[in-house]
Amino acid sequence: MNLKTLRYLTLLAIAAVVIAPCVTTFAEPTPGFNNKISENIMTPDSVETRIGTLEFFDGMPSAETVTKVFDNLDFLRGVEVFLNGIPATSIEGLRLGMLQLGVKKPNHIMITDTLLDSEGLFLTGNTDTVYASGFLNLLEDGPTVVEIPPGCGPGTLDDAFFRFVIDMGAPGPDRGQGGKYLILPPEYDGDVPEGYFVARSRSYVNWLILRGFLVDGKPDAASKMFRTGLKVYPLAKADHPPQMEFFNASGKEFNTIHANDFDFYEELHGVINREPVSMLEPELRGLFASIGIQKGQAFAPDTRMKAILTDAVAVGNATARAIFLRPRLDGAFIFENSYWYTAFVGGNHEWLKDGGEGGRYLEARTLFFYQATVNTPAMVLKMIGKGSQYAGCAVDSNGNYLDGSKSYKLNIPKDVPAKDFWSVVVYDPQTRSELQTGQRYPSKNNKKAGLVENPDGSVDLYFAPTAPKGHEHNWIETIPGKGWFSLLRLYGPLEPWFDRTWQPGDFELMNE
Repeated sequence: MNLKTLRYLTLLAIAAVVIAPCVTTFAEPTPGFNNKISENIMTPDSVETRIGTLEFFDGMPSAETVTKVFDNLDFLRGVEVFLNGIPATSIEGLRLGMLQLGVKKPNHIMITDTLLDSEGLFLTGNTDTVYASGFLNLLEDGPTVVEIPPGCGPGTLDDAFFRFVIDMGAPGPDRGQGGKYLILPPEYDGDVPEGYFVARSRSYVNWLILRGFLVDGKPDAASKMFRTGLKVYPLAKADHPPQMEFFNASGKEFNTIHANDFDFYEELHGVINREPVSMLEPELRGLFASIGIQKGQAFAPDTRMKAILTDAVAVGNATARAIFLRPRLDGAFIFENSYWYTAFVGGNHEWLKDGGEGGRYLEARTLFFYQATVNTPAMVLKMIGKGSQYAGCAVDSNGNYLDGSKSYKLNIPKDVPAKDFWSVVVYDPQTRSELQTGQRYPSKNNKKAGLVENPDGSVDLYFAPTAPKGHEHNWIETIPGKGWFSLLRLYGPLEPWFDRTWQPGDFELMNE
């Protein structure tokens, strides 16, 4: 082979390498198209799904499929409205329940002079502090003043979507010394006088909830503090504020729980129709409007839609119950190998996941608001010796639901990390309120007389239909045929709670 031939062959080889990638191989065209179409963008003529068979002509849904998917869409929207609307209806349930007690104006306050007992239905309320509670109406009254007396325990103001507005009392800016708070309406643009702790709400209706601690195990001092020192009045009437009226809720029958049937949507519509449009972001307003709940418009679903929503609220209710009784969220359980879970999964009172990078932690928000009330950073943040911390449990050490016909023992180890007090309260899973039994207060509190300690300083609590012999002082009654769940509260939590060096026991089954 001569040099000329070698050079020629070399050039051919180089050309082949350069030109080869530019040669296009045409695939067999998809029928009905000029080119091959990727299957992952195509819709088959028939698809099997969880809502049945969906049929298409060349990607165009049949009449039956159109009906089926729109019914399903309305159903999905109805479920999501339930899960996302709970904060609003929970506040509304509180407002309606207090109306039953006579609390109709901002200067009207519900008070539990002898503590909250099981007669009233109130989401996981405690039996260990004196509650003082009322509602502001910023639409009618404009800027409103709340005067907090010195010595007030944890207090909070939440808006009509259960969002935090401001703390008062011990965790608030007055630091338990008392002070005047001025709450401004959403659209207020007037002058703001000096001498107040000022907060602006995004809604007209706002819930005020204050707690007073027991003194020597008794509620008298806290009740007197609120009755003589708490004042609520419009700023416009600051020179001549209306006289306060207090309505004792202790021993009274009332209901503050939102509906779990179709009435839920009616309750939500009432809130949306009353509050300013700006209270909620467009995404949430759009969700509610998708089923007919929109400010200024009647909520009047036709027969088809009402049937779908009745089904949707049943599924939504079941979903909420699964979320709070069988939490699946990462970080829900406080300790390894234990069933105690936190009410604030994610550790954020705004329900933001991973500092907001994960958006709104929707299941965490549902877990809390389906079972509890009061939204405040004081229940989330690490505040040594201040605020409060909570743990919930609905199952025994084997992971089975707590059964009112059986007997259980719970060990509370010594040196409970609570500066103020600790308590265990038992609740009804139906109402998420205190379990109604022969005991007025289904709870135990270390500040109340009679609790018997073990030689090592720990305390064993017993839960059963009848008191175990010799343990009557440490017994909480349960009801055969009913389930129950419990909350452990620590007021003034200390470091061993936060670093997890102190841990409560689990509920141990004593009989099979």
